[in-house]
Amino acid sequence: MPDGQIFVHPAGQPAQPVTGSADPITVEVVRHALNSAANQMKRALIRTAFSPVIYEVLDFAVAIYDRHLRMLAQAPSLPLFMGTLNYAVEEAVRNVGGAEALDPGDVLIYNWSYGTGSHAQDVVIVMPAFHGGTLVGYTAIKGHWLDIAAKEPYCTDTVDIFQEGTVYPGLKLYRKGELNEDVYRIILANTRVPKAVAGDLDAQIAGCRVGAERFQEVVARFGPEVYAAAVEAMFDHGDRVIREYFEKIPDGRYVGTGRMDSNGVEPGAVPFEIALEVSGSDVTIDFSAAPDQQRGPINCPLPSTMSAARVAITMLAGYGEPPHEGHFRPIEVRTREGSMFHPVSPAPCFIYGWPALQAIEIIYRALAEAMPDAVPASSGGCICACVWWGTHPRDGNPWMDGAPHPVGQGAWQGGDGGTMLHIAESATRFTPVEVWETRNPWVVERMELAVDSGGAGQWRGGAGIDFRFRMLADTYATTVFERSEFPPWGLAGGGEGRVNRCELAIAGEAPRDISKATGVLIPRGERLDFFTGGGGGYGPPTARDRAAVEADLADGYITEGFARRAYPQAF
Repeated sequence: MPDGQIFVHPAGQPAQPVTGSADPITVEVVRHALNSAANQMKRALIRTAFSPVIYEVLDFAVAIYDRHLRMLAQAPSLPLFMGTLNYAVEEAVRNVGGAEALDPGDVLIYNWSYGTGSHAQDVVIVMPAFHGGTLVGYTAIKGHWLDIAAKEPYCTDTVDIFQEGTVYPGLKLYRKGELNEDVYRIILANTRVPKAVAGDLDAQIAGCRVGAERFQEVVARFGPEVYAAAVEAMFDHGDRVIREYFEKIPDGRYVGTGRMDSNGVEPGAVPFEIALEVSGSDVTIDFSAAPDQQRGPINCPLPSTMSAARVAITMLAGYGEPPHEGHFRPIEVRTREGSMFHPVSPAPCFIYGWPALQAIEIIYRALAEAMPDAVPASSGGCICACVWWGTHPRDGNPWMDGAPHPVGQGAWQGGDGGTMLHIAESATRFTPVEVWETRNPWVVERMELAVDSGGAGQWRGGAGIDFRFRMLADTYATTVFERSEFPPWGLAGGGEGRVNRCELAIAGEAPRDISKATGVLIPRGERLDFFTGGGGGYGPPTARDRAAVEADLADGYITEGFARRAYPQAF
């Protein structure tokens, strides 16, 4: 165990005593009503947002919390934000004077990275909800803003938190329903694209208001005592669901290892390990052996470290139920303050999400030691993100866009891997080509599944995708492609998938790898190529059925040369 104090963080707070009671049917009705309220928040946000990163990519989190900061419901959007907003709500409320300083109609804004778990562009809007003059909870939306005056609109090379954009440390944007014009003007003065930011901010506020109204209706419909009893029963059921899964894992300590290609500002890989400690239905996910916080922006703040653990476990054990605090209660997380998975100010955090993506994969890698048939092989392990900006030739105005991109998924015992976004973003999507080409000055010349990119196996890994973008105007881009040197692993004898790669191709020059680069100029007429990674295979390739090999050949997933090398039994 490394030097330094170790912090243990229970995922949920103790249940509060209640005096009412609720039958199982009422509990289910309340649970679905809360989920419906969260989904109505989501729909209001999507229908009113200005930026494709919100209404197409779904780069946001929408959640409802009770007054004890326990998550009641979260609409499907970005799983990596799962259950992180309690930290932001708590800090935002504390910084405006505490819960006693809140009034109906208040709206709070907060984006300090160590409280949101994200880079500063993921801005949180919080609205308190009341019933009969009593605070019953909060609605909150964390959404990705295109720009908040960081050194670049998106960065891989920041060296402290203050290069990463304007800080909103918990302020009242609305007081009792009245807009604070001074705060609003500061927000719009600190962005390169004020029209888009204003539109997305208003959409977040609208979503929180819709959620608060629906939340208050749920409490009023059932009455505070029955509602409170139903919530406790809901949490208890979620706790049992996760613990039943944990009891299937053999007791022991299981360690997975991984590495980041670099920290963004210094060359050289950054290795790390994560351990699972299992004792009956108690599981601790131990990040304490992580390296010290890094000079570059790959540091993952505590809320997102918690979320990575929650995503990894609930994806396996949650049986497809919408998450709430009860699902998190059994999950204990151990970190070390001042480390890559628990950084402190002023450590840079702009690409915090990439170690979190890796953490999910490494947790599965560790769990495979105990239950190899319960987890998949490695996916491409990245979201292969790109953020673009420039001046649009159509009207001379600034434009900006960004999206994640799919990778091959790992195979598992009984099934081939698919092609989709990393599971940490599994409810999101990348922007349709038609929207891209309508809004942005480029043409998509190529988007196709990459042949031979998935790992061979009894069940093969999913294919990566090849993209080609041709610029119609000078364009700047920041690219964040991790796992460009660390191939997706197979399990139980399965083969590796291909790594991720991003290349700048300028006429007359050799293609240049820019897998992690900030503010790269792509001149008009030149192109940017993405090669997203494939998934690892599962089981020995010699055990793959001949008919499956023939189908892969017919469908173009593999070439004959690949098939002859990997699957000689088929010839």
